[in-house]
This record gives sequence, structure tokens and C-alpha cells, in this order.
Amino acid sequence: MSVDPSAFPKVLTLYLALSQYPILAPDIRARMRQEIFKRGVISPEAFEAEVQEKAVQSQRLEGLGGPENEEPPDVWRQRTAIVRDNLTDFYFAYNLPYERFEQILKEVLSRRVQPEEILPSIHPELAPWDMLFAHGEAYETLPPAKQKLAEHHLKEIKVVLIKAMISDHLPYLGMAKEWFDIADLKAIRNRRIGRGKIGGKAAGLMLAECILRKSADPDLLSSLRFPQSWFLGADVFYQFAQLNRLLHFANQKYKPEDEIRAEFPAILEDFSRGAFPDEILESLRHLLDRAGDSPLIVRSSSLLEDSYGTSFAGKYDSYFCPNQGSPEQNLTDLAQAIKRIYASVYNPDVILYRRKVGLIDYDERMAILIQDAQGRRVGSYFLPDAAGVAFSHNPFRWSPRIDRQEGFLRMVYGLGTRAVERAGQDYTRLVALSHPSLRPEATASEIRRYSQRLVDLIHLEANTFKTLPASDILGPGTPGLRAIVQRFEQDEVRELVSLPPNLAGENLIIT
Repeated sequence: MSVDPSAFPKVLTLYLALSQYPILAPDIRARMRQEIFKRGVISPEAFEAEVQEKAVQSQRLEGLGGPENEEPPDVWRQRTAIVRDNLTDFYFAYNLPYERFEQILKEVLSRRVQPEEILPSIHPELAPWDMLFAHGEAYETLPPAKQKLAEHHLKEIKVVLIKAMISDHLPYLGMAKEWFDIADLKAIRNRRIGRGKIGGKAAGLMLAECILRKSADPDLLSSLRFPQSWFLGADVFYQFAQLNRLLHFANQKYKPEDEIRAEFPAILEDFSRGAFPDEILESLRHLLDRAGDSPLIVRSSSLLEDSYGTSFAGKYDSYFCPNQGSPEQNLTDLAQAIKRIYASVYNPDVILYRRKVGLIDYDERMAILIQDAQGRRVGSYFLPDAAGVAFSHNPFRWSPRIDRQEGFLRMVYGLGTRAVERAGQDYTRLVALSHPSLRPEATASEIRRYSQRLVDLIHLEANTFKTLPASDILGPGTPGLRAIVQRFEQDEVRELVSLPPNLAGENLIIT
């Protein structure tokens, strides 16, 4: 059955026509607004003022009693975008002929986005994300000559998206806008749960990965494996706290140190008992489906973390999820890890560090970075051959030849949890990057004494994180054994030339 569009009101006819072009509709409406403004139907300023007014009216109709701060910024932007589209259709339908709409449609279809003709009718900061991504993708697919003409538009789009999704720190923005392309930003968006920023740690890692992928030597790149990453936006932290009536803990940072320390165990318990909104749990289920049975690491990624001048290294918690149980058990473990990281915002050591670096008044927001753990199966265990943490400055100068400015590594065999900070009486391998082979120990006995004795790993069959003596794991069947250990005999440290079947783990030292 065919329907005569002329039987509909003009604005509905226009709406039905636009609905056939869901991807191009933002571009078409942008051109429609240009035409409205050019013909003097309404000025851009008056149009935007009416958008704001009608958006507030729609809030009241939906039971919200006040202005835009009654709802999250992203919801307000979505609301104003819908109102803006409706007003565009209305003013165009009742002031310009339908034939002009058809001409605009043909122009957009034939030329898509031509940089020399782009005159955005709204500021990119106010534009819907779908429109920004569509414009950005169109710019990046233009021929090089035309792409250069649109470079300033593309850069502005990237800055707006980076500020909204990743970080608004100016030093970071200055670098990120030069490396991220629209596909990179789209990939981050597609792996993000919630609408908030992905936090400092995730921001740094995603930029580092992007730089490596696009600039590293091909031989080096072929030997690198980048973990899959998913992000829980910082806004989910607030959703969780509000749902579980935990917002009152925000003022913990202003209490005396003894109170902060005394009350933290109860805070941790309250967060652990909390529940996530159903839509967040469903997104986490989908994440676990995509991850399969890979062990996961759940990492803090606060908005302050890994910022310029404030690393927060080792201050917040991270947790490994073996991910070897039933789907519901895996979901419970993942949710519990996230909740404990949320609680670590109120960890006394974190609060005192924030006081020390002058960030105590900042409203800390915690995002979450979830990655598949790196390593391999060794019997019933899962662990990497080496893990560690790198520092740009080396405070341990055990030889005058060492250049402090070159930095150093703290490395371990197994999961990197033991490398972040020294654990008990155990030790890590220190590597001065200016002289990697120059050890801090002077004798073979010292090498043995200060070697790593305990290994953190995931016990796959037990579905748990464990710490075991290195001697229980190391043996002739250990993959890569020669690169991990040396043999201590007759007060000497010797390379493993052969692997006798009776090789005992207690005679091996991790070097």
C-alpha cells in the first residue's frame, strides 16, 4: 500500500524523508539549518536560545523540576540534540519549499562531506557524538589534498571526543590529538561501559599503544602483543555510589588521619555489599562473553591516576580474576573486584597521597580498566615469564656509571603484582636502563640472597590467585627456563647449559 506524503503535515513529511537516511541525517539537518539562517528565517542565536528553552520545558514535562543540572550532562546533550533536530524540521518545513530539501539531499548524497563547504551550524562541543564520528570518518576518507583542507575541522572533532571520553588534561590533549584517529576513538567508545571518561591509566595506555602501533619498527611490532581492553566509565562510580547510598563517604578526605584509617575497613565492607544497576551487569556479562576464558586483570583508572606529575603508582588496588568458573561466578568475581577498587578511593594511603600533592579538594572519580591478563599456561598455573614496572628516574644508583635519567625496571617472574612494591622479605630484579647488565649485587651469594623466592600466579583449576614458592614451580619442564633462572653451585652462579632430569628447583635462582 502506498501513502501520499502530501496528505501528511509538512513537518511529518520531512521527518519521514529524513528517517530513510539515519547516518546522513545529521549532515542533512546541518545543511537545512544553514539554509534557514541564510534566508533570515531565524538567527543562529535565537534558534539556539529556543532549543535551550524547549529542552527545559521537556524536562518539566518529564518530571524534572529544574535546569540542566537536574540530569547528567550526556543526557542533557542528548535532549538538546533531539530538540534541535525537531526545531530544524519545523522551521524548514514551514518556511522553505520541499524542493529545496530535495536539492540539499542530492547535494549531500553526491558530495557527502566536502571540506571547503563545511560551515558547522552548531559548535562541535554541542553536537551529538554520532554526528562527530560521521563527520570525522568522512574527513579521513577524503583524498589527501581535500583532507588537508579539512584538517582543522578533523582536529577539533578529535579534541572534543578525546575530552569527552578520555581526558581533558591539556598536555595529554596536545599529544593525543596528533596520534589518535577516528577509528581509534571509535574502538574505545565501542569498548566503554557507561558514558564517563575512561580514566588516567587507561588514557595513558591507549595512547602508548596507538603510538607504538603507528611508529614502532615493524620487527619490534611483530613481537608485541597488545591486551584487549574494556573500560568502565567514571560515571558508573557515581551510579553505584548513589544506588547503594554511599555518596556520604565523599567527605572522608577531610577527616583526621586516625579516623580515616579506622573507618576504611567498614567502607570496604559497605562497597563490597553494594549492587550494580541491571544495565551495567548486563554489559559486564557481554564483556565476559567476549573475553572467553582468558584470565582478566581489573585495574583502577581514576581521573587523577598517571597524570602529569602525579603517578599514584601502587596507591589504588588491582585484582586478577581467574575467569575459570561458571558464567555467574565469573560475573560475581568481576563485580566484586570492581567494587573493591571503588572502595580504594577512600584508602587512607590514597587520601594522604592526595593531600601531599595538593589534590585533596579534587572530586576524585574512579574509572575501571579491564584487560585480558598476559601469560601462558604452565601446568595448572597461568603466569607470564616476566612482568614488571618501569620508572623514568632511577633513585638506585649502585654504580657511578649509571645514568639516573635513563630510569630503571623492577622485574619479577610471574604476575607483576610483586613488582609494584617490595613484598615482605622477597625481592625483585632491579635493572638500570642505562646499563642493563650491571647488577646491584657484588657477589654470587648476594645474587642468591636478594633473588625472588615467591611467585604470584593464577591457579586455573582452583580458579584463584595464589602465591607459591618459586621452587615449587621451576623445573626442567618450565617454559623458557634458561632465560629465567641460573644455577647456584659451589658459591657460583652459572648459566644453565643443559637441563638434567634431576634438576631441583631449590638450586635455581631467578636472575
